[in-house]
Amino acid sequence: MSPTTLPAAGPEHGHVTFLGAGPGDPGLLTLRAVEALAHADVLVAEHDVLDVVRTHAKPGVTVVNAEASPSGTGAPLPTVVDGTSTTAEVPAVRDAAHLVMEAARGGRRVVRAVSGDPGLDTYAAEEMLACAAAGVPFEVVPGVAAAVGVPAYAGVPLRDAHGADVRFVDARTASDRCWTEVGASDGTVVVSTTLDSVASAAGELVSAGRKPDTPMTVTVAGTTTRQRTWSATLGTIAQTLKQAKVLPSPEGGRPVIVVVGERSAPAQREQLAWFESKPLFGWKVLVPRTKEQAVSLSDQLRSYGAVPHEVPTIAVEPPRTPQQMERAVKGLVTGRYEWIAFTSVNAVKAVREKFEEYGLDARAFAGIKVAAVGEQTAKALIAFGVKPDLVPSGEQSAAGLLEDWPPYDPVFDPIDRVFLPRADIATETLVAGLIELGWEVDDVTAYRTVRASPPPAETREAIKGGGFDAVLFTSSSTVRNLVGIAGKPHNVTVIACIGPATAKTAEEHGLRVDVMAPEPSVHKLAEALADFGLARRAAAQEAGDQVSRPSERRPGARRRRAT
Repeated sequence: MSPTTLPAAGPEHGHVTFLGAGPGDPGLLTLRAVEALAHADVLVAEHDVLDVVRTHAKPGVTVVNAEASPSGTGAPLPTVVDGTSTTAEVPAVRDAAHLVMEAARGGRRVVRAVSGDPGLDTYAAEEMLACAAAGVPFEVVPGVAAAVGVPAYAGVPLRDAHGADVRFVDARTASDRCWTEVGASDGTVVVSTTLDSVASAAGELVSAGRKPDTPMTVTVAGTTTRQRTWSATLGTIAQTLKQAKVLPSPEGGRPVIVVVGERSAPAQREQLAWFESKPLFGWKVLVPRTKEQAVSLSDQLRSYGAVPHEVPTIAVEPPRTPQQMERAVKGLVTGRYEWIAFTSVNAVKAVREKFEEYGLDARAFAGIKVAAVGEQTAKALIAFGVKPDLVPSGEQSAAGLLEDWPPYDPVFDPIDRVFLPRADIATETLVAGLIELGWEVDDVTAYRTVRASPPPAETREAIKGGGFDAVLFTSSSTVRNLVGIAGKPHNVTVIACIGPATAKTAEEHGLRVDVMAPEPSVHKLAEALADFGLARRAAAQEAGDQVSRPSERRPGARRRRAT
């Protein structure tokens, strides 16, 4: 058996996996962790950890929140957070060890997920001992420890070519002897503490012999897009946090990672801070598209450091009278058409669903030329098993498709008809152009687009109140629909449009257009926004100003702290 093969769960005691979820970035989960989560029957974790691991759990998993008890004893307080799942019958207050063992009974697989690495978790060892004493088999899946992962994301290497001792200290449990030892050392010290205890930890190190001018960094919300790092020295950190208006704060109990030593020097960090220097780092970007359409765009925005927020502005529904679509699909099979042209991912989806309804598959396209308006539509066709014969070589639009479309030639084209499945509100550009090229066109309504329901009140308030840093408009209809269901974005919000027509619609609605894609592609639009963010960051740095997000500059806005 491979060392990474999942062991079988016992019929009585089940099996428990103690899993390290890393410091916060979901991308830091190991392959082994993802495999264990996919097979879990019960998932036990604190709320913040659940947000990281829950995506990989199978449907119907029992999800239990094991938050720390408010009594101050540190014992977890389990609460069910997924009302749709099956929940274990446990008392309202039980420590996590008993909860885990009870959940494992009956042969169930339990994943006990903890932040960072289980070997460094305060209570994981106690829970493992409890499982061992009760005869419950368990395994450990290591994770990226916060003390290692956070400095890497902050651009603070713990060792270099010259080498150095690295000491890890948990300020909550460190003894006087521990402080004395690290204070007498000249190595790198990584301290896990809370924001309001940073100055105290710095004082302990100075009292133990470290020089007050020793460089240090403090990172909060490490490895997430809310990460923020401050550079100072042991002697100046208290003043630095005060001047940055970080402290005093009612949220001073937030965990932070402190790195003390020459390798945390600000000059070095400026060159190595790869994460926080991403062009859209921390930007909250509104993506007003359907969820299916927004996935790849949101992934691209995340690669730039942004936090995408998807708000559907349209809903796709079947045509009111399906007979026209049914006749066209039957004509496709019987050889009525020379070409079929897809102008959207939704059109591909509509035809595919109709095919499945009739028991057809991609083989029905044999002998028919297929055109796609752009790369995303082409990808949808390829996923269906169809490689398009024609994709615009230039502009990805109806006009771009027409530029490459061949005119009808009775010698080479045995059939003169094109099947065009589209939305009910599609423009006539493509139809008119094809007719001009000599083709007959069956312009068929494959789906209807209707305005989506308004987003939650919190989202509407953020849109109108300047809570978003940018909004991406991918069509004129997204402009009209977003304003209709949620209101006009605040004037501090950066408005990015996919092309001139969309920009004109935005301006007609009183919006200032800041960014326009060089060509009508959603990916080029995201790139253009990233370039805008990069230029904005460079201008702030050149002027000696603090780099901030657009939402932080709205009138009357309080300085937002990382959470």
